[in-house]
Amino acid sequence: MAESADGRAESADGRAESADGGAESADGSAQLADVAGVFAPASAAFVADPYPAYAELRARGRVHFYAPSEQYLIPRHADVAALLRDRRLGRTYLHRFGHEEFGRAAPPPEHEPFHVLNDHGMLDLEPPAHTRIRRLVAKAFTPRTVDRLRPYVEGLADDLVRGLVADGGGDLLARVAEPLPVAVIAQMLGIPEGDRHLLRPWSADICGMYELNPSQETAARAVRASVEFSAYLRELIAARRAAGLDGDDLITALIAAHEDEDRLSEQELVSTCALLLNAGHEATVNATVNGWYALFRHPEQLAALRAEPERLLPTAVEELLRYDTPLQLFERWVLDDIEVGGTVIPRGSEVALLFGSANRDPEAFADPDALDLARADNPHISFSAGIHYCVGAPLARVELAASLGALLRRAPALRLAAEPEHRPNFVIRGLRELLVAC
Repeated sequence: MAESADGRAESADGRAESADGGAESADGSAQLADVAGVFAPASAAFVADPYPAYAELRARGRVHFYAPSEQYLIPRHADVAALLRDRRLGRTYLHRFGHEEFGRAAPPPEHEPFHVLNDHGMLDLEPPAHTRIRRLVAKAFTPRTVDRLRPYVEGLADDLVRGLVADGGGDLLARVAEPLPVAVIAQMLGIPEGDRHLLRPWSADICGMYELNPSQETAARAVRASVEFSAYLRELIAARRAAGLDGDDLITALIAAHEDEDRLSEQELVSTCALLLNAGHEATVNATVNGWYALFRHPEQLAALRAEPERLLPTAVEELLRYDTPLQLFERWVLDDIEVGGTVIPRGSEVALLFGSANRDPEAFADPDALDLARADNPHISFSAGIHYCVGAPLARVELAASLGALLRRAPALRLAAEPEHRPNFVIRGLRELLVAC
């Protein structure tokens, strides 16, 4: 091969070849090599431990095209962090383009209930709609609200752990990790106790649509859950309105929240409540069990945490979120052409920002594959960044610290009773169960 002026090898047909082996086309965009053999989210082995594959992706380059989902994978921390803040990307494109104009097919009509519920929540909106809704939500979802909930969260965590210890152990997911955040967000929103068992099944079915290439069966479950969840929330909202908005719960506050006479529409209110309920516990449940599984596999770190819980607990929460984040991938639409590492990603494309890979990038973290509960410099992106930074991050941190602290105090000999299996989900990644003994 000849060598071009910039030092890259040039193939016989005149295309320059980049350092990672991808050919470059005439418009300057790299012809990316197939990484389907490396990135394999449908594989149980990959889901159980995606981190070696992430290391290979980072070593190969800054961007890769994954044909099965037609997405550009972004594995490095600096790029993920930058693109989360880049306004040339968006969670939706409908504020600027129609489906056909953007080169995308409209969702199937039978999926409409899911999209009506999902697409009116602030996570899947862009300015100006996102700005307006988030500002109104922030009026009700304040640090003071979280601080007021802290005693309830800590008391509930203690009660749940007492029950687990009294039984000599059990499934940490079902006994502590799941009921704590479900009860907390339900308490915050004012969901009656008798209805709270409905929330996690609805949430799990809806969140199945966030996986790569969901099946028809997954879509059908998500649509059914969206219909049922929406109907339930509309009834609850109507009841709060009829009661005269004299409650101190978040739903009442969201109904009342306004700025310059700008209020949430009923659909925006329904979608916001669904988003807060889903996001308010899905990530925390998986962060809890992923975190404890990591601790059991690093007994020296668990011993250090048990020895100095007050000193290490704050940094331990952040490190456990970094080490095995529950949200492995976050998608964005490319609204205007962008360039990453010499690769032009055209408008109409979709990028997959690999949070799990970014959180193990040696360019951002010293010894990234080591669990270090005392890690002080920890710029993890487990709560995203930019305008879509998780509004519930302060509450999630309180919940994780409360359950972790209660288990350290009440179950000092907590140990793994059986090797767990991961659920098949990759995007929102967690365990089927986590059996422990006290």
